[in-house]
Amino acid sequence: MKEVKVLGPGCKRCVATAEMIQNEADKLGVAVRVEKVTDYAAIAGYGIASTPGVVIDGKVVHAGGLPKPDDLARWLTA
Repeated sequence: MKEVKVLGPGCKRCVATAEMIQNEADKLGVAVRVEKVTDYAAIAGYGIASTPGVVIDGKVVHAGGLPKPDDLARWLTA
């Protein structure tokens, strides 16, 4: 199971990013656990300056703006 964290204050882009990840994982048949991290200190601990950020299995893979579907598929199947 992939451990996915969406880093951000809970804005619309952060919510949309979490939904996009879950939808792509469902489409690919990849089991994921999506956690939303809204604590600014925790977000800063990942070195994220612009949200939403995406962390998969402990590795920062994205920061700022909505991720592209192709990127989501690549990250989830890596």
